[in-house]
Amino acid sequence: MRRLLLDELVKWKEKSSRQPLIVKGVRQCGKTYLLKEFGAKHYADTAYFNFEGNTSLAERFEGDLDAQRLITELGVLHKKAIKPAETLIIFDEIQFCPKALTALKYFCENAPQYHLACAGSLLGIALAKPLSFPVGKVDFLTLRPMSFFEFLLANGEDMLCEYLRALRPFEPVSELFAQKLENHTRNYYITGGMPEVVARWIETKDVGAIEVLQQKILDGYEFDFAKYAPAKDFPKLSLIWHSIPRQLARENAKFIFSKVKAGLRSKDLEDALGWLVNAGLAIRAAKIEKPFMPVSAYADQDYFKLYMADVGLLRAMSRLPAEAIIAKTDTYREFKGALTENYVLCELLNVYGSDVYYWKSGNMAEVDFIIQAGMDIVPIEVKSERNSRSRSLSEYRKKYAPRVAVKVSMNNVSAGDVVNIPLYMLWNLPAYIQK
Repeated sequence: MRRLLLDELVKWKEKSSRQPLIVKGVRQCGKTYLLKEFGAKHYADTAYFNFEGNTSLAERFEGDLDAQRLITELGVLHKKAIKPAETLIIFDEIQFCPKALTALKYFCENAPQYHLACAGSLLGIALAKPLSFPVGKVDFLTLRPMSFFEFLLANGEDMLCEYLRALRPFEPVSELFAQKLENHTRNYYITGGMPEVVARWIETKDVGAIEVLQQKILDGYEFDFAKYAPAKDFPKLSLIWHSIPRQLARENAKFIFSKVKAGLRSKDLEDALGWLVNAGLAIRAAKIEKPFMPVSAYADQDYFKLYMADVGLLRAMSRLPAEAIIAKTDTYREFKGALTENYVLCELLNVYGSDVYYWKSGNMAEVDFIIQAGMDIVPIEVKSERNSRSRSLSEYRKKYAPRVAVKVSMNNVSAGDVVNIPLYMLWNLPAYIQK
């Protein structure tokens, strides 16, 4: 399956200032697959090393961290000489060997001719506690679950994707294709973007089969809580994690600590919440009252919504039947908004890769998302279907007169005082809001 981050890996390969690379991301988002594909397509050879449970590999880093010695010994393990610029060296699960993390500094300083890429979980790398983290000596890329555009490509919709890319700004999507894209969007709500889940969906179209995989991923995350977190924090992590769907389902989706468990307050749970956010599993969208630049300076970090890193995992954890999404049943009407918001948030992160906020003015109005795009602060209202009403966005526009305001829904592309962008075209958001 094609991942768009592959283009960034090629740029890294060709950089004259290239440093050892760490590809970060939540577990099961496809880091190992991507690096192996990169090696197969762009190098003569790939030397792959996995640190998880590999004591003989870790022992190579127990002595000095001389880069040339390590290259020689890694070549012995690989049973083939490692050649500068011709061999891609992959360190997988690097968080299991803190000294290997430290060694990246010496690869950068003393052996820059070798191409070294590492994969590791966000949480594991943060907690690995190397002797000395190679600050300023490594490049970073973040891989997230597959975006909707990548989902289309994985489903063999290359020609459709080329058609969408060729559309002029504000040219409506053909109604013939719009219905197809709506169906793909709803399927994406069911599967999410975890590559193994998407692959199983493409192979079988069996909801039961993908739900088994989704539950396996969710269980694996909780296993990570137990593995990485102090024992005293594990129950808190689990409580917060499982509270996300029901907090989003509330009419006021602001995250409330007492709703995690009666009697618990923010001071009891803040550390555990920080773990989930640092691991990339939970995404925090803080409230702003004044949309001024830089937006981060006006965020109220004590007032926020909490989303999940993958919309399919949110659906699976909430036990929302896939049939409810396809059939558009009335009993799913309320949670539909939460699921759609989570989808939009993930798409925004894929496009901009930075923090996302929301705006709330007292108890009167609330705009779902605020992003800073260059010199623009862009309000984004989210509608799950074709509802065209957006009172809160109107209030925001009256108060702050933004150059561009966006509404996303299942309606087709349209220009005007408010730009409407279909949910399935969010990957192209910059084209619609540029000057």
